[in-house]
Amino acid sequence: MEAIAYQQFRELERTHWWFRGRRTVYFGLLRRWLGGNAPQRTLDLGAGLGGFLPGLSELSQHVWPADVDRESLVHCRERGFSGGVVSNGYALPYRAGSFDLVCLFDAIEHIPDDAKAMREVMRVLRPGGHVFVSVPAYPFLFSNNDRVAQHQRRYTRGQLRVLFEGAGLAVARSTHTNVLLFPLILPIVLGIKLFERLSSREADSERTNLSWRMPRALHALLHLAFAAELPINSRIGCPAGHSIAALARKPVATPDGQA
Repeated sequence: MEAIAYQQFRELERTHWWFRGRRTVYFGLLRRWLGGNAPQRTLDLGAGLGGFLPGLSELSQHVWPADVDRESLVHCRERGFSGGVVSNGYALPYRAGSFDLVCLFDAIEHIPDDAKAMREVMRVLRPGGHVFVSVPAYPFLFSNNDRVAQHQRRYTRGQLRVLFEGAGLAVARSTHTNVLLFPLILPIVLGIKLFERLSSREADSERTNLSWRMPRALHALLHLAFAAELPINSRIGCPAGHSIAALARKPVATPDGQA
């Protein structure tokens, strides 16, 4: 990613309704689901430019970023979060049981071997620690937007549960997010996919739905609609939405060695 692209992406993180909505909803879910128990040590795996780091620092006493892109960690450091490590998620340079919380905000779908990465997350979690994951929902919605973003896959809640349980983690909470806007998003995405299939034109390899220009007032309205779901999906698992958020826990071994 070129320097100007980093600058543009940081501006999107600050102003775009989708980025703002994710932060509002995901931090709201974390506070509710963790029950006010502040983690001591948190790892933001796939931190990108560090948009979630300031919020995580309000929840956790110590926060570290990790990302496959070294340049991303430079931007994390500029936000005040040093000590980041370059990692593809398969072999984190931390001892077993290092973290109380590991977060993957729209990150695991970028990793080719998500099962291997989740086993590594399991290793670096302390017993009783948690992993929070957000992912794009529904494989049938995979589109050019996913290809440009270098997504390997989209998920169902069942597939995400299998991913957690395959690593030895127990699912604590799971819900769809971006729920209230989903009835608007679904026909748009399906329409774009149909156009891509029927049209002889190749899909733009650089533009995504984040490239669409919108007035500031519309961004504010869409952010409010996204955030309005929080009182619902923080208590119950919403059955449909454009994304999925889930929390899983590493079992605590008992004295007889049983989890």
